[in-house]
Amino acid sequence: MARRKHKQRLPSESVQAEIESLSHDGRGIARLDGKTVFIDGALAGESVSFKYTRLHKKYDEGRVDTIEVASADRVTLKCQHFGICGGCSLMHMSPEAQLSLKQGTLKEQLLHFGQLTPEQWLPPLTGPLWGYRRKARLGVRYVTKKGKVLVGFREKGSPYLAELSQCEVLDPRVGLRLEELGSLIAELEAYNRIAQIEVAMDDSNTALVFRNMDPLCETDRQKLIHYGQQHDLWIYQQPGGPDSVSPLWPEQPQLHYAPEEGLRLEFAPGDFTQVNAGINHKMIAKAIELLALQPSDRVLDLFCGLGNFTLPLARRVTSVVGVEGDKSLVAHAQRNARLNGLENAEFELADLTVTQLKDYAWAQQGFTKVLLDPPRSGAFEVLGQIAALGAETIVYVSCNPATLARDAGELVNQYGYKLIQTGIMDMFPHTSHVESIALFQKN
Repeated sequence: MARRKHKQRLPSESVQAEIESLSHDGRGIARLDGKTVFIDGALAGESVSFKYTRLHKKYDEGRVDTIEVASADRVTLKCQHFGICGGCSLMHMSPEAQLSLKQGTLKEQLLHFGQLTPEQWLPPLTGPLWGYRRKARLGVRYVTKKGKVLVGFREKGSPYLAELSQCEVLDPRVGLRLEELGSLIAELEAYNRIAQIEVAMDDSNTALVFRNMDPLCETDRQKLIHYGQQHDLWIYQQPGGPDSVSPLWPEQPQLHYAPEEGLRLEFAPGDFTQVNAGINHKMIAKAIELLALQPSDRVLDLFCGLGNFTLPLARRVTSVVGVEGDKSLVAHAQRNARLNGLENAEFELADLTVTQLKDYAWAQQGFTKVLLDPPRSGAFEVLGQIAALGAETIVYVSCNPATLARDAGELVNQYGYKLIQTGIMDMFPHTSHVESIALFQKN
């Protein structure tokens, strides 16, 4: 019989460490007795005492107990929940140091996965540091021991919800209402059957989608409606899957935003939209600048969603085709094109991991320029298809530097493109998420 391995017991005492550098997720890196330790809450150059939180065969993890010698990059915390809530990981670091860490991550990934360095680094795109987040999925949980309903994000490294009074990065229209929302749900008969609240905002309106696991009684419906009317919040229910979302108040709400002046994009609360409106505006403008659009251009926008890039592009070129794998998003994008009178914007439903671009009539004319905005998994499967279209310019918008680096290496080493420019976009301040944009041109 195999002998059962016993879990190694964590040391209970604090340990001294010198922090040599930072990991991509913002943890301090120290080396003790020849072993790497990742220390949450520590910054490069600091002397700290810490306690171990996990032991592994090749590395260990810990959390700062005391800062003995602080880094010049350390700042006073604005959020009282930092270190408990798992939403932010870099709030103890100055904004300038956060940007430096993110650019360093992108640089390192390009070298590691793509063996590449751009001809030019773009200045970071920056925006508001606080209250910037307009999309969120808030967990909801009735906690018997506390005798209350918690609304917010998970604790760091834990499946449990953190007890939050407010969130500094969430738009204050909701970020200052977490306790209030908990009290509202606690008054419902369904207080322990609400699983989450989906938050979606535009410039003027705030939608709250309550995920109710059982049908709401009329009393609960009226309480939610009254709360919405009282605070000018749009209230929706979701008794099943995404298709079951329906408004409780008002009867026919419609969220919308302007990707640039003069355009109106309508969207539903569950649709993907960029969380940071300020960075989204700058990102669209930068993509248009990098593409160097001409009136005669025919542009392909892959992973186009609602038309966030497609419709601004359509105002400047002969034609643009937006391609998306989600049927609902394609329908919304087509409606947005009609709403804005853009007849040269065409939207197509296609899963290019299964089918080939060359098989579609709309692709057979080719494209002069391509914009890519893929999910975290990247666009590896379609790179060869894009290259075969003969596009001279590709602008790649990325939410994952590792897959951007992998795809960049493929474009350069396999398909004859050059990496001209790249840089980061601070879409998620105080977190380790790295958004970036890159320009490729055919040799």
